[in-house]
Amino acid sequence: MKTNTLLRAAALAVTLLGATALTTGALVAAEVPADAKLAADQTFNYRVLDNINSLDPDIVEDVDTSYVVSQLFEGLYNEDPTGAPAPGVAESYEANADNTVYTFHLRDAKWSNGDPVKASDFVFSWQRAVDPKTASNYAYFLGLAGIKNADDIVAGKMAPTELGVKAIDDKTLEVTLNASIPYFVRMTAHATLFPIPQTVVEKFGADWTKPENIVGNGAYILTENSPGERVTVKRNPNYWDNAKTVIETVNFLTINDENQGVTRYLAGEVDQTDVPAGQFPSMKSKYPTEAISVPQLCTYYFDINMTSGAPEALKDVRVRQAISYAIDRDVIVNNVLQGGQQPAYFFTPPATAGFQPPDLGYSKLTQAERDAKAKELLAEAGYGPDKPITFNYIYNTSEAHKKVATVVSQMLKEKLGMTMNLQDMEFQSLLDMRHQRNFEVARDAWCGDYNEASTFEGLMDTNSSQNNSGYSNADVDKWLVEARTSKDPNAQYKQIEEQVAKDVPIVPIYFYAKVFLQKPTIKGWPFDNVEQVWYAKDMYKVAE
Repeated sequence: MKTNTLLRAAALAVTLLGATALTTGALVAAEVPADAKLAADQTFNYRVLDNINSLDPDIVEDVDTSYVVSQLFEGLYNEDPTGAPAPGVAESYEANADNTVYTFHLRDAKWSNGDPVKASDFVFSWQRAVDPKTASNYAYFLGLAGIKNADDIVAGKMAPTELGVKAIDDKTLEVTLNASIPYFVRMTAHATLFPIPQTVVEKFGADWTKPENIVGNGAYILTENSPGERVTVKRNPNYWDNAKTVIETVNFLTINDENQGVTRYLAGEVDQTDVPAGQFPSMKSKYPTEAISVPQLCTYYFDINMTSGAPEALKDVRVRQAISYAIDRDVIVNNVLQGGQQPAYFFTPPATAGFQPPDLGYSKLTQAERDAKAKELLAEAGYGPDKPITFNYIYNTSEAHKKVATVVSQMLKEKLGMTMNLQDMEFQSLLDMRHQRNFEVARDAWCGDYNEASTFEGLMDTNSSQNNSGYSNADVDKWLVEARTSKDPNAQYKQIEEQVAKDVPIVPIYFYAKVFLQKPTIKGWPFDNVEQVWYAKDMYKVAE
């Protein structure tokens, strides 16, 4: 993929030079053809499934909310339409000979209140993110990025001020890594590494992201946040590249039902919405230019509670393996979803740049062979018709999630005699229960924060705050550490995937496709970015 190719080429150039090298990238903005007739109303109405949560860059953890945050704030680098790094607040950066010290040069950017964006704003944000007092579920991300002392700070062993980041002056930010991370610059496009305004945060505390208080440095400013209904952002006149912005307003509309989303799309109330499970073939036939399916760097999976509080049956690896074997993933993607998703037998999507998918034995079996093995494993564990297994499965309310859960429960009942009780809930409740590990089996999904396998493999770390199953394996932890400094981490990634498939703390179900309807008047959508990261500033709307 172009993202990692660009970064690795830059790292190689620095290494060959044996000295400091200046690296820049192409600026990205709305590219409007000269003959395009723009719509009079430059409003983009985007449907989201669940309530938009915290708009604090150091706190945000779900995909839809991160889309909002990426409009309100901007990091050192953004992503271009293919996923490659594009300059944001940083105009350029330098790396030392061994790629462990990065020096970023900031442009003359402003906060939405007119104050200048300074290197110290990044220092404050990053130190706050790793501070245990912040209790960020993304605190681990800075350690994953290799930033010096991040892991020890998160563990409470060092003070946040010891983090490997400092402001040389207002326009110069220096970052020190534990070791060379070839994709580090790409990681700076993630919300956790965005700057935040210290004076505003300290003045308003937890209320600093309310519309009347928030100050951002992105292309848009927050004007409305009505939980469960809508979030509205409008063009920021103080954004450094505002002259090239075309979309004036973005409405994020919470519509919990996928079918209702389609109804409102057809009524012209939203410009983009997800296609309900199983309806893509018919939608493509009816709306060939509007129904779209593209690969997305995400994995849908089940968490199995691996803590001491888990049901006794689920503590037996043979039971967990039996559950995984008995799920017919082909039926789920081909008969239930029908949108271009792919069966998943391992965790990291094969579309991940540079990743070499593992050759797992059970993925090569026929489904009939997997079913037979599942029954054999269950019998070995001492379960069967005379000793059936019952467990509870939780998921966030969605017709698609319900369909997947229902089909899986039927498979397990018919093949193994298991009873899988289904319970749906609001997304925030699901997040809370997963983080508290207050569940037996839970619906989960992970979308890559950057295009490299560590964004997935890192969730298997014992200490990862996104390790919802509570999985802990000393070998996996060791391989994760080794992978950070390996010239070719695929060897470690293969070992991790094989061990996870053996231990089954998670059950991969399918690799995502983004399946959606989008009005043909919307231009500039990043179809070729497998992460599906988008910025309204790079889009525009043409007249019908």
